[in-house]
Amino acid sequence: MSKPPLKTSAKWKQDPNAVKADILDVATRVFTECGFSGARVDEIVRRTRTSKRMVYYYFGDKKGLYLSVLEAAYERLRSKEGALTLPDDDPTRALRAWVEFTFDYHRNNPDYVRLIAIENIHGGKHLKASAAIRDVNSTAVNTLRNICNTGVELGVFRSDIDPVELHWLITSSCVFNVTNRHSFKHLHGPQLFEEEGQLRLKKLLVRTIFAAALQS
Repeated sequence: MSKPPLKTSAKWKQDPNAVKADILDVATRVFTECGFSGARVDEIVRRTRTSKRMVYYYFGDKKGLYLSVLEAAYERLRSKEGALTLPDDDPTRALRAWVEFTFDYHRNNPDYVRLIAIENIHGGKHLKASAAIRDVNSTAVNTLRNICNTGVELGVFRSDIDPVELHWLITSSCVFNVTNRHSFKHLHGPQLFEEEGQLRLKKLLVRTIFAAALQS
């Protein structure tokens, strides 16, 4: 039985957003599988419904495509964070919701974690070229700053709490849970990465963050 033809209709060709989204989706998979150095534009094109000419037309070159993939990855996370409903008058509930969301997002989006790890292998040189990434990432720290300020005003959080340090502490645990799961499972067993174990780790992270934030 012959395979159905790919969507190469005039409508598809006239929809630049669909073409760009298709390229970015495929490029994300290829970059996370192969890294920046190992990824090939020919392979990305082979898996898309477009041509190399269109890849270069929209993204310039391989570096431009990779940077667009990074920007899209950060934008997806920050967009999800922005959609959270956090109580303005209850900083402990807000902080708990933020930590739990961050843990779940990283766990459920390992490609995002791999992309950030790949960029760090390259010294963050591509990320430095993007003002868009700096701008979009400021929202995370700003949200944590608002939560912390409210907590300090209400007398429940430490007065010397730093939102950037808190962001580092939360993110580092969430990233490690993804990047090191295979070595950790091999060395210590799979229990922590089963559903019950992940729930325990999430609760542990919440307690750890509260220990760092709450007024003693």
